[in-house]
Amino acid sequence: MASALLTTNLPDLTLISRGKVRDIYSTSSKDHLLFIATDRISVYDVILKDGIPDKGKVLTSISLFWFRKLHHIVPNHLVTVDIDEMPEEVKQYKVQLEGRTMLVKKAKVLPIETIVRGYLTGSAWTEYRNSGTMHGIRLREGMVESEKLDEPVVTPSTKAEQGAHDENISPEQAARLLGEELYKRVAGIALDLYKTAAAHALSCGLILADTKFEFGLVSSSGGSEELILVDEVLTPDSSRYWPFGGYLPGKPQPSFDKQYVRDYLTGVGYRKGFESGPNGNGEGWGLSETVIAETQNKYRAAKEMLEHS
Repeated sequence: MASALLTTNLPDLTLISRGKVRDIYSTSSKDHLLFIATDRISVYDVILKDGIPDKGKVLTSISLFWFRKLHHIVPNHLVTVDIDEMPEEVKQYKVQLEGRTMLVKKAKVLPIETIVRGYLTGSAWTEYRNSGTMHGIRLREGMVESEKLDEPVVTPSTKAEQGAHDENISPEQAARLLGEELYKRVAGIALDLYKTAAAHALSCGLILADTKFEFGLVSSSGGSEELILVDEVLTPDSSRYWPFGGYLPGKPQPSFDKQYVRDYLTGVGYRKGFESGPNGNGEGWGLSETVIAETQNKYRAAKEMLEHS
């Protein structure tokens, strides 16, 4: 098995940040950033010791597919994925960057994550069991795990710093953070994106159970601010994809995303308060070779189904 790229090494470029998956660098172009998808994987907002080889390339390919397919709904931050079209100082790292790198527009990123849910699963299912609500929104009684919602629902969350946990918030709280008019635009666009993507996924034999979008603002030619789609989009890292064949509400579903890794980690003892490792001593959480290989297979399968159906 090929080794995973956990950290980029670009000494002639200025590193701005290392996120859970992406390393972001500035370039000689003041309006652009370099987004590099490494092979790191995080679950429960914790970066694991082991990566998934070529995962960053799969994420980049899927994002590129969706950016192109959804561009009629909202512009996005992608400039190019062709290293030869990037600033000169980037080209020397082509071997390291090829297939996992996007040159993107520098944007003022909005301080929320816009999650759209079409099915009752994950933290939404946990909240519903406890209170009959999802992000504070009352749902009908008697729903079961993995059941399809009557209509897709936008359920925002905060954007936590690395190592901290995102927090679910109500639409009203999100509107206070962004302003009511901007939040309505974001929520409306997110719903359109989800419905279009879910229809395509279903035609490929996949259920898009939920996904996370991030948005930003860039200056337009007229001097006003334009809303754009940023970060990754509709990848197995930011979405739950289930196989349509065999879908049965009332239980967890098999998936083509990192839920498999979440389940593995929980099975070997992960719980809140032990983010730093099994004994809470900072050693971190690792993955078995079997889990790494199976996760790699799941991500590749999702890519093939979405892009070639």
